[in-house]
Amino acid sequence: MNSPTIGAMPKPAPITLGRAGAPEEVLAAVVADQDEKAILDVSKVDGMGILTHEELARVTSRDGLIELLRHRKINLKKVVAVLRYEEELALLQVELVKLQQWVQKTGKRVAILLEGRDAAGKGGTIRRFTEHLNPRSMRVVALPKPTDQEVGQWYFQRYTRQLPNPGEIVFFDRSWYNRAVVEPVNGFCTEAQYETFIRQVPEFEHMLYEDGAHVIKFWFSISKKEQRERFDARRKNPLKQWKLSPVDDRAQDLWDEYTHYKEKMFARTHTSFSPWIIVKANSKKRARLAAIRHVLSQFNYDGKSEEDVSLTPDPNIVGRFHRRISKID
Repeated sequence: MNSPTIGAMPKPAPITLGRAGAPEEVLAAVVADQDEKAILDVSKVDGMGILTHEELARVTSRDGLIELLRHRKINLKKVVAVLRYEEELALLQVELVKLQQWVQKTGKRVAILLEGRDAAGKGGTIRRFTEHLNPRSMRVVALPKPTDQEVGQWYFQRYTRQLPNPGEIVFFDRSWYNRAVVEPVNGFCTEAQYETFIRQVPEFEHMLYEDGAHVIKFWFSISKKEQRERFDARRKNPLKQWKLSPVDDRAQDLWDEYTHYKEKMFARTHTSFSPWIIVKANSKKRARLAAIRHVLSQFNYDGKSEEDVSLTPDPNIVGRFHRRISKID
């Protein structure tokens, strides 16, 4: 079957190409999401859902790429959305580089905690935060199960060793708040250990605040249905199966228990000096952009500019916890 000619199609609306400008980069970004969001609709067109390198190599123009996507029944609106997201992300990442340079110069200490249910998008968000940062003054902390020696220590001890040094930004892919939700839900701590932690954590964070450390606490909120769909996608994708764990397998069955301890955590650890920031994360891309904007909005760093991209967080996506906030998890 011959492909329709470009001339036979109406002239498409202009597309602004950002960091995902090359055809293969565009398609790589689209395909990365197809297992979770069904971007490719091939159920009704046999053999038309696969794009080859040869086909992409023949694309020499924007219009040609658009026509190829349409011919292969790829959702054009979602491709445009990916392009716009990638361009916006790149501009925000430029601002993150400015922020990091300012942190280095001024000796600030910044700790960014990412918490949330399993498959909420914490790791993917951290990757977008750190993609272009200088690794010499940035760390990602994702601690494994505590050793026998650490079990006998003060609970916060192994986390204090990971706190940022002057001029450093540290991202915690889960943090000391494991004891607030994951551990009691799964029986990994006693009730006494939980109560000690939940009583001590505001005091611990107040000491950090008084000592000049900047601590930003994110909770990534997803619905039960979205979590189930992400788990299913991981099981089907051999590149993501490593993310699954026995804790993940129980997450859906223990949904209400997670909700119970999450609400207790907010009630007892949300403070004026260390507030919880809730990110509605059913849309990974919107959540990532909102989280980056929130961090950028907290600092008056050198060269801060909204000339090319807005740094104002979307209040429909991200905001401080309060008891009347609309909940999806």
